[in-house]
Amino acid sequence: MTQQATRIERGLTAIVLFAVLLLGIAILGWGQQIGYVLHGWIIALVAGWGLLHQISRLSDPEAAIPLAYKDDVIRWGILACFGWGIVGFTVGDVLAWQLAVPALNGDIDLTNFGRLRPIHTTAVIFGFGGNALIATSFYVVQRTSRARLASEVAPWIVLGGYNLFVLLAVTGYPFGITQGKEYAEPEWYADLVLTLAWINYLVLYLRTLARRAEPHIYVANWYYLGFIVVIAMLHVVNNLAMPVSITSPKSYSLWAGVQDAMTQWWYGHNAVGFLLTAGFLGMMYYFLPKAVGRPIYSYRLSIIGFWGITFLYLWAGSHHLHYTALPDWVQYLGMTMSIVLLVPSWGSVFNGILTINGAWDKVRTDPAVRFMMVAVLFYGLATFEGSFLAIRPVNTLSHYTDWTVGHVHAGALGWVAFITFGAMYKLVPWVWRREGIYSLQLEAWHFWLALTGTLIYVGAMWNSGITQALMWQTYDPVGNFVFAFIDTVDAMRPYYTARAIGGFLYLLGALIGAYNIYMTVRGPRLAAPEPDRQPLPQPQPGG
Repeated sequence: MTQQATRIERGLTAIVLFAVLLLGIAILGWGQQIGYVLHGWIIALVAGWGLLHQISRLSDPEAAIPLAYKDDVIRWGILACFGWGIVGFTVGDVLAWQLAVPALNGDIDLTNFGRLRPIHTTAVIFGFGGNALIATSFYVVQRTSRARLASEVAPWIVLGGYNLFVLLAVTGYPFGITQGKEYAEPEWYADLVLTLAWINYLVLYLRTLARRAEPHIYVANWYYLGFIVVIAMLHVVNNLAMPVSITSPKSYSLWAGVQDAMTQWWYGHNAVGFLLTAGFLGMMYYFLPKAVGRPIYSYRLSIIGFWGITFLYLWAGSHHLHYTALPDWVQYLGMTMSIVLLVPSWGSVFNGILTINGAWDKVRTDPAVRFMMVAVLFYGLATFEGSFLAIRPVNTLSHYTDWTVGHVHAGALGWVAFITFGAMYKLVPWVWRREGIYSLQLEAWHFWLALTGTLIYVGAMWNSGITQALMWQTYDPVGNFVFAFIDTVDAMRPYYTARAIGGFLYLLGALIGAYNIYMTVRGPRLAAPEPDRQPLPQPQPGG
């Protein structure tokens, strides 16, 4: 039964890859813009290689599927996570120096701030964060279900298709291939690739849960599954568009005017809510208890937090559009839900901190636990600040300023990246069967450099944002602006320089971390099998 199912999967995979290959060939044949033709080559080469591989395996006798966890795809996901992370952090710091020293833009299209910025956001959010979520979710669902991933082919389609999407995105921006939507820049053909990969991801996750040997679905899987389902919905709805022609990457959104703005920030804020929050809470609820050797402080609170976040986040996106053409009642609804959202968010914060309670010695001795503890604190800070900034009178001060940039990076650098680094320092020795991380001292250096860089970065942006807002809103007795706009730009110089220095420290820490991971992977394997590598229960027929 299992061997027959694998053959069917390989056949279906070959059909999908053939369709993607035809898309690449069509772009190659009719495309006119150089970046678009380059993407045709990339799609055709990747899909063609995958198709040839699948065809060559169709006639092979099926090997018995081992009753063990499928960790090979997880290893590649970890490597992709760190690879894209280094790219994203490097480009981000280049951008920071461009703002501090504008001449560094180079006065050419390919290195212009506007073209480099989406490379930074895509590489960090989707490349670094997305691969971290895929890799850890594959690990967590297998260990908490005591079941191997439900397919031998689908995990590679998920990981390969997802990274193809990221590659198409970041290589398209320098050529001006973009929808111009925040966090949704890739054009229609890249969106199609991601849709195919994501459908596979959802089906694979559900099938694996369905064949679990454990009767209970552990709470981390709730968060991961919520992230997968909601991101699928957001991606499809926000990217509904009509391509101009197969000859051009350009497309036009189905939405227009204020409906387009509302759809975009329904997508944008919930991408934060479910990719950068719910998914990483799933990571926290597995790796933090494992790292400190203690159960979750309150399992009930984790479930309440899941449903609170799932319901409330979906309504909060309109707080990005205060004092715009959006109807007032929608703005007030978004503000209200954003304030209430603080309750389940801080429930997760208290749950995380109290889980560590009784194991504080590990915060001192284990840098990975230190990463995760500080991540929880930054999550609390970012969620409080987010609810505060959603209040309309406060938003008049903060919106369109660097305060928002500081808020975003408190969450991205302090919460998302720190919980990822902490989890990866535990996960890498587990999946590569190493005794431990290569160097705890390098891990500690990574922690302190990253923390120092984050505090400098966020502190500089808070100060620059409030300075901007106050200068923009300073009037003389007759109501004229006291400061010209260029005066506010000039006042930002010291803050932008400080931001670039903080970003460089963060990048330096990430490079040390990547080296530490590399040396761990190169280290000697454990001789004895670990407890979680014992043979798994035989899956039920049809599972």
